Amino acid sequence: MPLFKNIVVYRIGPEWTPPPLEQLEADLQRLAFQPCEPTQERSAGWVPPRGAEHGAMVESVAGQWILKLAVERKAVPAGAVRTELEARCKAIEAERGRKPGRKEKTELKAEIVHTFLPRAFSKRSSHILWLDLERRALVIAAGSVKAAEPVVKPLVDLMAELRHVMPLVPLSTALAPATAMADWLASKQAPAGFTIDRDLELKNPGEEKSVVRYSRHNLELDEIGQHIQEGKLPAQLALTWNDKVSFVLTDQLAIRKIDIRGVEDAPKGEDGFDADAAIATAELSGLLPDLLAALGGELLPQA
Repeated sequence: MPLFKNIVVYRIGPEWTPPPLEQLEADLQRLAFQPCEPTQERSAGWVPPRGAEHGAMVESVAGQWILKLAVERKAVPAGAVRTELEARCKAIEAERGRKPGRKEKTELKAEIVHTFLPRAFSKRSSHILWLDLERRALVIAAGSVKAAEPVVKPLVDLMAELRHVMPLVPLSTALAPATAMADWLASKQAPAGFTIDRDLELKNPGEEKSVVRYSRHNLELDEIGQHIQEGKLPAQLALTWNDKVSFVLTDQLAIRKIDIRGVEDAPKGEDGFDADAAIATAELSGLLPDLLAALGGELLPQA
């Protein structure tokens, strides 16, 4: 499985200095992932990116640092909680002659969830984090900033604990991605180094919130320009960079459905991790500056 199918990129502030690799490794080991306790709703911790048991928690491949965060969540079915809450509220009303207030209902709900948690099914996910020290970028394997934030937080907290405070901001560009994508589609002209592929989602940001989707479709259509004139804006557009990397760009500057050509054919080592990491980080390091340039250049945060 590829290291990166979706990514969100953060810029690291110029004042950050990385801790020694050995120190980071030791603290990641200290904060290793542990499964949820019986009444615990969520647990997060670090695991070896290579996947080997008792392996290193941070891998350095061609100067790029790769980490992996595991998250386990327990979900109690909302319907079961609601049914039990209604039953308890009716019992209280019958016993005391009054309905429970809002605060009492909230406390009852928390108690019910706590009671049900030991029997709840758990779901585990993992997320790759890539620290590009030279370009001062943190790349998160996530499909949106909202999904990336809980992955970023444990690393930021650890860096603060190590006194290597890591200021982060999501990448920002002079042109909003939706505006740039609309221009490319209306003019039927992709930016230099890119080609427009065959998938598109247009959304109307107004009250109707109408959506038009094209899948595996020729996008050089006059009707697409008409949709844009009517106020619909691209929310997702499929592109290919230099015939090397295919992806979908979103209006929030997330990069999804990444397909790096030639990864499967590249010679692999014992587990393939080093080759996959080296190819992925090299190709994405080439793609990102060209994409930022196509979006009018990066807007750096003020000091």
